[in-house]
Amino acid sequence: MTDGADETLEARLLEAVGLALGGDWQAAHRIVQEHEDDATAAWIHAVVHRMEGDLGNALYWYRHCRRRLREDVPVQVELREIEAHLSR
Repeated sequence: MTDGADETLEARLLEAVGLALGGDWQAAHRIVQEHEDDATAAWIHAVVHRMEGDLGNALYWYRHCRRRLREDVPVQVELREIEAHLSR
């Protein structure tokens, strides 16, 4: 069972994913910056930097969450993967 803090973080990260899916990567970025120590937030952070076109920063955040950049995977698909990961 998760505690309230975990549920709040999950809700915030789902909000960030929704914003990014809607094209508002800046708002999503603001949310994930508040949770830089969380691996899923770092994953979202990587994706929003991809959306921004800042691959250097994206690569940093992919390393931070121990994932790799998959250039063949569109950001919308990756965001849906994150959404599914958070909804488990």
